[in-house]
Amino acid sequence: MADPVTPAVQAQRQWSNWREKAGEQGLPIPQEADFVADLLRVWEASDYVTQACLRHPRLLPDLLASGDLSHPYEAGAMDRQLAAAMAGVAGEAQLNKTLREFRRYQMVRIIWRDLAGWAGLDETLEDLSALADACVRAAVEFLYPLLCTELGTPRDQKGSPQPLVVLAMGKLGARELNLSSDIDLIFAYPDAGETDATRPLTNEQFFTRLCHRLVQTLDKREADGFVFRVDTRLRPFGDSGPLVMSFTAMEDYYQFQAREWERYAMIKARVIEGGREAGDRLMALLRPFVYRRYLDYGAFESLRDMKALISRELKRKGMVDNIKLGPGGIREIEFIGQAFQLIRGGREPDLQIRAIVPVLQRLAAMDYLPQYVVDELIGAYEFLRRVENRLQAWEDQQLHLLPADGPSRLRLARSMGFTDWEGLKGRLETHRRRVQEHFDRVFAVSQTEAEGDRQTLFLVWQGKTEASQARADLAQAGFEHPGQSLERLQKLRESRTCRSLSARGRQRLDRLMPLLLQAAGEVDRPDETLRRLLMLLEAVARRIAYVSLLVENPIVLSQLVRLSAASPWIAGLLSRYPLLLDELLDPRRLYSPLHRRELEAELDSLLESQEQGDLEHQMERLRQFAQSNILRVASADITGAIPLMVVSDYLTEIAEVVLGRVLQLGWDHLSARHGIPTGIPGEGTGFAVVGYGKLGGIELGYGSDLDLVFLNGSEGRQSRTDGESSLANDVFYTRLAQRMIHMLSTQTPSGVLYEVDMRLRPNGASGMLVSSLGAFEEYQRHQAWVWEHQALLRARVVAGDPEVRRRFEEIRRAVLARPREPDALRGEVARMRGRMRAELIDRTPGRFDLKQGSGGIADIEFMVQYSVLRWAHEYPDLLDFTDNIRLLEGLSRNRLLGGAMADELADAYRTFRAAYHRNALQDQPGLVADDQLTDERRRVAEIWRDLMEPG
Repeated sequence: MADPVTPAVQAQRQWSNWREKAGEQGLPIPQEADFVADLLRVWEASDYVTQACLRHPRLLPDLLASGDLSHPYEAGAMDRQLAAAMAGVAGEAQLNKTLREFRRYQMVRIIWRDLAGWAGLDETLEDLSALADACVRAAVEFLYPLLCTELGTPRDQKGSPQPLVVLAMGKLGARELNLSSDIDLIFAYPDAGETDATRPLTNEQFFTRLCHRLVQTLDKREADGFVFRVDTRLRPFGDSGPLVMSFTAMEDYYQFQAREWERYAMIKARVIEGGREAGDRLMALLRPFVYRRYLDYGAFESLRDMKALISRELKRKGMVDNIKLGPGGIREIEFIGQAFQLIRGGREPDLQIRAIVPVLQRLAAMDYLPQYVVDELIGAYEFLRRVENRLQAWEDQQLHLLPADGPSRLRLARSMGFTDWEGLKGRLETHRRRVQEHFDRVFAVSQTEAEGDRQTLFLVWQGKTEASQARADLAQAGFEHPGQSLERLQKLRESRTCRSLSARGRQRLDRLMPLLLQAAGEVDRPDETLRRLLMLLEAVARRIAYVSLLVENPIVLSQLVRLSAASPWIAGLLSRYPLLLDELLDPRRLYSPLHRRELEAELDSLLESQEQGDLEHQMERLRQFAQSNILRVASADITGAIPLMVVSDYLTEIAEVVLGRVLQLGWDHLSARHGIPTGIPGEGTGFAVVGYGKLGGIELGYGSDLDLVFLNGSEGRQSRTDGESSLANDVFYTRLAQRMIHMLSTQTPSGVLYEVDMRLRPNGASGMLVSSLGAFEEYQRHQAWVWEHQALLRARVVAGDPEVRRRFEEIRRAVLARPREPDALRGEVARMRGRMRAELIDRTPGRFDLKQGSGGIADIEFMVQYSVLRWAHEYPDLLDFTDNIRLLEGLSRNRLLGGAMADELADAYRTFRAAYHRNALQDQPGLVADDQLTDERRRVAEIWRDLMEPG
C-alpha cells in the first residue's frame, strides 16, 4: 500500500496546477522564492484558499496587484471596498453575487495573512468582524429602500421613518469573529406604527419581511457559496419568538421574562446598523438588564451551572477535545471575565466592554485577579484562538474539535509552527490545564457545607431535627439561649418572605444558613447577633444577589457577623441599605476611612457616569457615597482601627464633601437655565453654606442633622443673572438653597442623605432662606440674642465662594470679639442652660443623660462658650477654631481658666463623647447608669459652680 500523500506534497501539486491554469490565461505568475514558500505554507494549511485560487485563477493576481494581500487594512477600509464593489448593483440577484464574491476575496486575503504569519490574531479577528459588519450593513442599506418602494416606508405615530436596528451578538458583537463563524444577530425597530402605503402594513410586518430577506441574502448557499451563516436564536423567546421586535417589546421581555444566560449573551451586544440615535437608545434600554447596580454574586452560580451543563453534554457526546467548549477551553476563559463583568459591571463602568482580552487586563489592573493569572489566561486564549482559526481555515467549516487522524494532526501542528503533533498537543495541554485550574479557583464551590457541624446546622435550619435535639445542636454551636434562637429560625423559615422565594432563591438561602449559624455561634452574644442577622436576611432574602454574595464570599459573611455582633446600628444600616454589603468585600478598605481628597475622587467616579440633568440618579449616588463612607467610619470605630476622637473628623469631612458637590450640582443646573448672578465681587459664585452646631464644630455623630445657614454676597437688590431666562439674584440664590435642601433631605429608595435644620438662620423659621452678607451682619450686630452668638462661635463656612467665606469670617470675628459685661453674660448663658436642661433632659430613673444632665456635655459646651465670649475681645486667637477641644486649648494656653480647669474639662468632654458614640453604635440613647462616669460628672459640676455660679 502506497504511503499517504503528505500535506506539503499535496500543496506542491496544487501550486503546479495553478501555474498551469494561470499560464493558459496569460496571468502573471509570482516567482519570488519567499512568497512561494509562504504560499505553500498557506496552501498546505487551507484547502479552502487553495480551491478558491484554483477555481478563480485571477483571484491571486488581483490580490497581489491591489496590495491587499501584503498590507493590513485601516479602519473603515472594508466598508469602502465593499461600497466600491456595490456600485451599480441593481437587483437582489446581483446583490447576492457581489456579496459572495467580495466575501471570497476577503476570506482568502484574511486566511492568507493569518497562515503566512503576516497578521497577528488581533488583526485577523478585527478584519473578520469588519467583513461581517460591512456585509450586513450593505445588505440592509440595499434591501430597506427596495422594500419601502414595494410596501411603503415604516413610520411611528408621529410620522417619522423607522430604521431597522441590527444587534451583533457573540463573537461578532465583541469584534472577535473567527474564520468560519456564524454571525448571531438580533433585529429590532424603535416604535410601533405602520407603513405609509395605500394598504399599510404594521411596522412589525414590514420589518419581519425585511429581516427574512436579509437573512436569506446572507445565509443562502448559492453557486458562489454564502456570505455568512446567520443565527437568530439569541433573540427574545428564541426560535418561537418574533424575528424582530419593537424597543418597547424588547424592554418588557428583558425586564420581566429573560433568562439568566441571556445576560451573559448580552454583554457582547453591539449595534452594527440602524443609526447612532436609535442604537444608543436601544443599548440604554438593555444596559440595566445586563449590568445591575449592586454586586451580583448570583452570576457565579449561573455561569457555573451553564458550564456544568455544557461539560455534561460534551462528555455525553464524546467531545472533550472541543477547544471551545471543553475543559480548559475558550469558553472557560470567557466565563471568568464575564463573571466579573456581570457581578461588578454595574458599579465599575470600566468593565462594560465586550472583548475578553481587555476585560482580563482590566481585572488585573483593578486587582480582582493576580497579574500572573491574567497573563496565563490571555496566553492560553490567544493560543486557543489561533488553533481554532487553523482548524476552520482548512475547509471554511465551523470546527472546534481537534483532529483524530494522523495527516490532519500533522497539518494542524505545522500550521501552528510545530514539527509534529506531540509538540502541539503538549502545548495545548499546558494551556488548557492552566485555564481549568484558574476557572476552578474562581468558580470554586465550598465542599464543606454538607460536612460535620454545618450539615447538622443545615438540618436544624430545615426543621428536620427534633426540637430537643435542635436546641442541643445550637447549644453545641455556641448559642447561649438555643430555644430563643430556634424560634427565630422557625419564624424566618415560615415567614412570607421565605415562602415566596423561588426555587433558586430557596436553594441559595439553604446554602447560606448553616454558614451563618456557625459564624454567629462563635461571637460574643451569639443569640442577639443572630437576631440582628435574621432581620437583615428577611430584608434581603428576595434579592438572590445578596444571598449569593454571602455564600460565595466567606470574607463578606465573616465581616457581616463581626460588625453585627459589635453594633446593632451597623446591622440596621445594612438591613436598610443592602447595597452596602458590597463594602464588606475588602477589609483593608472597610476599616480605612477616606480623607477629603480620596472622598472627592470617589464621588467624582460615582457621578461621572450620570447624565448631567438626571437628578434622581445623582441623588441615589450621593446617598450611596455617604452611606458607604459612614459605614467605613463606623466599622473602623467599632473595631478600634481609628482613634475615637477622629471619628467626628471623618464624619464631618464626608458631610462637607457631600455639601460641596450638592452645591455644585445645584449651581450647574440653575446657571444652565438662568445664567450666572451678576454684581458679585471676585470671580466666585457669591454663595456659601455655613455649618453650625456639630457640623460647624467638627463634631458630627452617626445620624447627626446638619444645621445650615445660607449666605450670598450679591451687591444690590437690582442685580440679576445674565441668562436668557434671567432671575433676580436673590431669587436665584433662594432656588439654589431650595434645590440643595431637596437633594439632601428628600426620601428616596436609598433613604435621606442628611436631615437639614435651618432654624439658626437670622430670625429663625420666619427669616429669609438665604441672607445677604449685609443683612446677616446687621442682624448679628443689632438683633441677635446671646444664645445666637453662642451658636456663632461654632459656625464656619463648609462650602462655597472663598470670598464669601472671608467676609463671613470677618463678620463672625467682629461680632464675637465685642467687649461684654461678664456678669450679664454669665447670667444670660446660665439662664439659657437652665431652660434647656428643664426642657430637654431625659429623666429615666437610674440613668444619667450624657448631654443634658448636670455635669454633662452641654454644661461643658456652655462654659466654653461663656469663656470665649467673655475673653475674645482681649484674646482674638480664641476665635481661630470652632470645635470645643481646641477652644479649650485656647483657654488653657491663655490661662483664662483657673489651674488645670480647661484640661479637666477637655478630658471629661472626650470621655462623654466616647460614651455617646458607643451608645449610638449600640442603637442606645445618650444615657449611662447613674453609677458610671461619676468622677467626671462631679468635677464638671464643681467647675460649673465655680465658673457660672460664683459667690
